[in-house]
Amino acid sequence: MGPDSAIEARAAASTATAPEGADLIEFYYEQGYSDGLPLVPPTPAKIAAVVESLGGDPAHLVSRVPPRWGSLTREVLAINMVMAGCRPEYAPVVEAALRALCEARFNLNGVQATTHMASPLLVVNGPIRKAIGMNAGCNVFGSGNRANATIGRAIRLVLLNVGGGWPGLLDKSTLGHPGKYTYCIAENEEASPFAPYHVEKGYTAADSTVFVLAAEPPHSITNHFANDAQGILDSVCSAMSTICNNNAVSAGHCAVVLGPEHAATVAKSGWKRHDIRHYLWAHSGNRWGDLYGNGRYGKVYNRNLPVWYKRDPDARTPIVPSPDNIHLFIAGGEAGRFSAFIPGWGHMSSPVLLGIGDAKPAAGTDCTDGTCSV
Repeated sequence: MGPDSAIEARAAASTATAPEGADLIEFYYEQGYSDGLPLVPPTPAKIAAVVESLGGDPAHLVSRVPPRWGSLTREVLAINMVMAGCRPEYAPVVEAALRALCEARFNLNGVQATTHMASPLLVVNGPIRKAIGMNAGCNVFGSGNRANATIGRAIRLVLLNVGGGWPGLLDKSTLGHPGKYTYCIAENEEASPFAPYHVEKGYTAADSTVFVLAAEPPHSITNHFANDAQGILDSVCSAMSTICNNNAVSAGHCAVVLGPEHAATVAKSGWKRHDIRHYLWAHSGNRWGDLYGNGRYGKVYNRNLPVWYKRDPDARTPIVPSPDNIHLFIAGGEAGRFSAFIPGWGHMSSPVLLGIGDAKPAAGTDCTDGTCSV
């Protein structure tokens, strides 16, 4: 069966009716609805509860999801949310995240089909985090929290069942990564010595937002000795400065997640978010020559990188083009001197910040229709 036929078969399976008495979990596996884990049967009552949480009108179109460009209605979104194990109150977060992912500048079509391992990372800010019980603390990227796990999983099911991003068919990722099951966290605003990420971008603390970035897995940063900002951030710069993450060769955007202990040490030195991002940008990067084998394979002129980067062998090549391309969050447990660097996919995708519900950034912020250019 060729790729087109396989995609058509998958699409036809989406309208299949389970025989009476069928084992629904096994039936959903047979139809190809699953991400590999068992699904919750989407009963009419459960679907209706989610649709109501979204504002009613099950036929309302939320977005078209690439690369198959399937229609994501509120009913279809509700079905995938129920199958993922979501509670109805998670619906505004999932809906906002999918609207953000389907913004043209995010390039979900490319993220879904690339051979790279990029997967959408979702970071939630604002009061909704606590209202729905999200984890922003210990094991924030790991297991154990229903909201984090099922919100991220619902997004993946939509990318599979509506967007058609099935591995080996339209998803051509060579390796993938575990975030393709679920990749959803909340910022630990309560343990942070800094203003929350969304406040830095023009929203109020009372607003709730979603941020999406096409991202590699978290790269651990450990520093148990430094007692000042520079010492902590030099370790972050070291983690950022490799020749093999996608930012190094394709520019774009990245994220840095400071653990609360590291963040407290940095803040004790009087540093703010602005200072941190500028320091990381100024003191990370690689020699141009190191990126391309020091001439072993001939002269390389990488047009994927900004034209103003010097192509001399000893020239510094920044990890990303600007301090504004480094997205800083505080998350994780309050004990442990660890942080994380999260490379992005590169210049092929831009992150999106979107308010949940009626939340809009302050006038004058570089935003349109509630979505911010970040």
